[in-house]
Amino acid sequence: MTSAQTEPLWQPDEERIATAAVTRFQSWAAEHHGAPAEGGYPALHRWSVEELEAFWRAVAEWFDLRFSTPYERVLGDRSMPGADWFPGATLNYAEHALRAADERPHDAALLHVDETHEPTPVTWAELRRQVGSLAAELRALGVRPGDRVSGYLPNVPQSVVALLATAAVGGVWTSCAPDFGARSVLDRFQQVEPVVLFTVDGYRYGGKEHDRRDTVAELRAELPTLRAVVHIPLLGTPAPEGTLVWDDLVAADTEPVYEQVPFSHPLWVLYSSGTTGLPKAIVQSQGGILVEHVKQLGLHCDLGPEDVFFWYTSTGWMMWNFLVSGLLTGTTIVLYDGSPGYPDTAAQWRVAERTGATLYGTSAAYVMACAKADVHPGRDFDLSAVKCVATTGSPLPPDGFRWLHDEVRDNLWIASVSGGTDVCSCFAGAVPTLPVHVGELQAAGLGTDLQAWDPSGKPVIDEVGELVVTNPMPSMPIHFWNDPDGSRYRDSYFEMFPGVWRHGDWITITDHGSVVIHGRSDSTLNRQGVRMGSADIYEAVERLPEIRESLVIGLEEPDGGYWMPLFVHLVEGAVLDEELITRIKRTIRSELSPRHVPDEIIEVPGVPHTLTGKRIEVPVKRLLQGTPLAKAVNAGSVDDLGLLHFYETLAVNRRA
Repeated sequence: MTSAQTEPLWQPDEERIATAAVTRFQSWAAEHHGAPAEGGYPALHRWSVEELEAFWRAVAEWFDLRFSTPYERVLGDRSMPGADWFPGATLNYAEHALRAADERPHDAALLHVDETHEPTPVTWAELRRQVGSLAAELRALGVRPGDRVSGYLPNVPQSVVALLATAAVGGVWTSCAPDFGARSVLDRFQQVEPVVLFTVDGYRYGGKEHDRRDTVAELRAELPTLRAVVHIPLLGTPAPEGTLVWDDLVAADTEPVYEQVPFSHPLWVLYSSGTTGLPKAIVQSQGGILVEHVKQLGLHCDLGPEDVFFWYTSTGWMMWNFLVSGLLTGTTIVLYDGSPGYPDTAAQWRVAERTGATLYGTSAAYVMACAKADVHPGRDFDLSAVKCVATTGSPLPPDGFRWLHDEVRDNLWIASVSGGTDVCSCFAGAVPTLPVHVGELQAAGLGTDLQAWDPSGKPVIDEVGELVVTNPMPSMPIHFWNDPDGSRYRDSYFEMFPGVWRHGDWITITDHGSVVIHGRSDSTLNRQGVRMGSADIYEAVERLPEIRESLVIGLEEPDGGYWMPLFVHLVEGAVLDEELITRIKRTIRSELSPRHVPDEIIEVPGVPHTLTGKRIEVPVKRLLQGTPLAKAVNAGSVDDLGLLHFYETLAVNRRA
């Protein structure tokens, strides 16, 4: 899809372009670091990837990053994996996250919102005080730089305090949401052997209380490295024997002491979804996250001290870590702890209104659910503060762009973004100075040499290719935990094209520099040599009012044939009759191509997802190929394991 075929859905006006941080950064970088003064974002991006060291030096200076020991150079070794960023430098992530407490102690750093949708502020001064108190207590417990500190916590202020206190002492943070079962948590935490566990007694979701004390007891029993367990009584229960009480640990009026650690010192461990084995334990650095996130949040998201940043997320998803980094730009962040659809589908829009969010981020799936539920955000809520609605988790379908444009505001900046837990950032997405085209991500990120490659490793434009990144990004993992020779890390990203990051998505880079995501390349549909993305089929099919959700799988048959079923989860009351089947096929044929039409359309009781809400394609494909359930999927990574029995039974019946 080229610019000749489509007019932009949204175009920033001259004032927005002039006042955007990225415009001011470009002028300043032209004066001080040789960036191009003319040519707007495309010229700045080209410079940022061609002059990598000059660009990242400019970012560090523009955001006034404080190196307690100066760096020798920006990039010691540029090879991937293993790039050595800012060698010699020491700093502390938490120190930067709390800098606004000096200038604006009484402003809100956090707005905590539960299912009553009433925001409760935590000031910068109070946040810094609690972090200082908790950091001193962690040191008293013997937590030293490099020790792992874990949280089994919802999206509440205590989680942010615990993360920042851990970073302040040089510890390594890792978290799971309390809707994860014990097995899922242990699959993650046992790998990294935490010395402290912060935990809640339960959480509230969907208007109900969920008691997690039995799960916590199991975690304590199965994590032998724990020296301390901290009880946060969200449901008001007394502290179990042998635990510390949260309020006691954050009671002191103590200035935080920030351990100055090397740039590449580990900050946190994130986890892949782990659908087909143990989750990968992805380690990112204090300095790498700091510079990547100030770039992404300060330049791409255009966030600053006047902004309120709300992203619907949980502590088990990288977007929570990304949300907390909003503090680096002096932005007030919104912590919503509750169901995305309680008491009704419009819940998130109500939170955006009540908090005065200027950037509101959610999932593409939520946007499409609102469209189907006949939600009218612009009519029913005051969203005048919202400058940008951003989506991730899966590609936002063209209908999602149009719905946001029509139902929120016609001059709304819509940012569909795509990145990964692997880099805790975006490869492509929001640019406040560029137009928005329906179904397209605005552009590749600064400093990110994003390309689409054909199988021979040749870059292609306006064609589907593998998403690759050809130069290092500071937030790429420093390593995986328990991967001493780096082989698992290399196999994950560098096996197909040595020395080049291959992410596992199909993308098209258009002739005007925007990006279209077609879905995962490791669950690629390949019919008669034509590769197709599953996301394109979902977008077409789920426009039909009867289809709640769908799942498409392409299966290479032993006899050389190819079977491509489409599984559909219908809305209540809908029936998969001949008329609907015909309409589904006709929709796919007319909007995509005859090759995209499935061999069979099968009704299912539901579509299984990872715990962070992504459709599970590869494990379902394995089940259909005859792999036993226990080997096809890691049970702890699935939101509803029972749904997989349907596909398992189908595979048995087909073979019979």
